[in-house]
Amino acid sequence: MAGSNWAGNYDYGARRIHRPTSVEQLRDIVVAARRVRVLGSRHSFNAIADSDELITLDGLPTDITIDRSAGTVDCSARVSYGELAEALATDGLALHNLASLPHISVAGAVATGTHGSGDTNGNLATAVASLEIVTSSGELLTAERGTGDFDGLVVGLGALGAVTRVTLDVEPAYEVRQRVYEGLAWEALSAHFDAIMASGYSVSIFTRWGADVDQVWVKSRVGDDLDAGGADLYGARAATVARHPILGIDPVNCTSQLGVPGLWSDRLPHFRMDFTPSSGDELQSEFFVPRRHAIDAIEAVRRLADTIRPVLLVSEIRTIAADVLWMSPHYQRDSVGIHFTWKPDQAAVLRALALIEPALSTFDARPHWGKVFLAEAATIEPLSPRLADFARLVERLDPRHAFRNDWLERHVLGE
Repeated sequence: MAGSNWAGNYDYGARRIHRPTSVEQLRDIVVAARRVRVLGSRHSFNAIADSDELITLDGLPTDITIDRSAGTVDCSARVSYGELAEALATDGLALHNLASLPHISVAGAVATGTHGSGDTNGNLATAVASLEIVTSSGELLTAERGTGDFDGLVVGLGALGAVTRVTLDVEPAYEVRQRVYEGLAWEALSAHFDAIMASGYSVSIFTRWGADVDQVWVKSRVGDDLDAGGADLYGARAATVARHPILGIDPVNCTSQLGVPGLWSDRLPHFRMDFTPSSGDELQSEFFVPRRHAIDAIEAVRRLADTIRPVLLVSEIRTIAADVLWMSPHYQRDSVGIHFTWKPDQAAVLRALALIEPALSTFDARPHWGKVFLAEAATIEPLSPRLADFARLVERLDPRHAFRNDWLERHVLGE
């Protein structure tokens, strides 16, 4: 009845989906439900969003409100980043970063610590200035940055209540150039990793763990010192035609490259706003290691290349700045994300993860909450310094455990 997630690898078990058209209706639904979760854009690759009953916020008005004096934009939690970018464009404003796909919902991305990239860029949740949440008692709770348990509420994993509104920091709109470099040697990446990742505002390395690194995508803010570009990046050659992250696929749906400047929202994502991603074509996993372990962690994955390559479409390596949000994968540490886009074969992916996760455990790798991983609560607990505080916050705001589910108990809170 509830259907499946975007990837098609998980069928929701909920017996009912609610579609409230007002916050008042939402409050009544939450109070009446024994177990309930909010369903976002279905871009999670695991059971994080499932429950006995689900709520979609599609019926609530988008209600995007810009406050120039405060430097913020306030919107319904259901709004996608693409919709938000279009609204900000009319006022000449921007967000600090975007994820690879602009189609995901703001609240879903924030709740899972979804990130974007860049040495000095925190994940998308770090832009949150305030949240409005309906708790399991029906209370409408507003939390602002710098007050109370705000840092524990933001990356909430859907466990604290139904987020109804989000206020984000904005800044003046800016332009970005995107250049792709090909054929970077692994030796060059190892010798110059910090310089390569600092060569743009946001940098992504794409690889199938072959003889060399396939591509380096460098996104630079126009006018910054890093905007010069060039025909060579530590031995990698500037591409002369547009590329897709997966070699051999038509780049028609990718954002513009070749150094052509464009609005921030048309360059920071890898894929265009007007492109609707297909479903069921891939699975995803991602793990975050401390920046100091980057090269060793990459080498650990390279040693598994022959085993994982048959089920792999492409990997992406990115950097994310540290933050103070309790359940953020980047809590108090600058991170390097190693992302895996898999062929849609769940069993084969799980076998690959059974090798990858132990290999990366040496480097205290934290998983992306919204993607496929194996680690359970006993493994997660020592990796999450504020997990005990988060568990107490969950108990205080949801004493009847309405927003708990099997996934949360298995992978985060324990039984």
